[in-house]
Amino acid sequence: MIGEPAIAHRPERLSMGIRTVTPFRGLFAVRDALLVELRRWVRERQLDEGGPYFLRYHVIDMSGPMDIEVGLMVPRHITGEGRVQPGILPAGKYASLIYSRYGMRGNKALIAWARENGISWDRWDDPAGDAFCCQTESYLTDYRLEPRKSKWQVELSIKIADP
Repeated sequence: MIGEPAIAHRPERLSMGIRTVTPFRGLFAVRDALLVELRRWVRERQLDEGGPYFLRYHVIDMSGPMDIEVGLMVPRHITGEGRVQPGILPAGKYASLIYSRYGMRGNKALIAWARENGISWDRWDDPAGDAFCCQTESYLTDYRLEPRKSKWQVELSIKIADP
């Protein structure tokens, strides 16, 4: 399932996350391990898991290392500890769509829709790959209720360049 793309303005959102660099191959196993680590950290501190949890792509290089962050949106500032550090998802206009099962298809659909509609991403060339101000995949399905990732609803969001 791939939903219809939409554009919406979002306020700045606070987050807690673990950032790492990993090859694209094996990325989702790394994501899953980081989700387990972050959920444990959140539960140990008895924080609200209202979330959602997300995967943020800071720098993308499909044939090399990917700079990613696994995080959780939080309602207030929280002090970081160890690998878990506070972050900010910046305010601005975002293009997004919701998909399940097929992340690559969802990404291709949103990118094609943006191209057809003359939408430019808030991105820049980086020596390590394509850097994005904010590109996330937010996990809308509660993992405690549905453990099968193939059934999750995921919101893909990419910040649009300011005019």
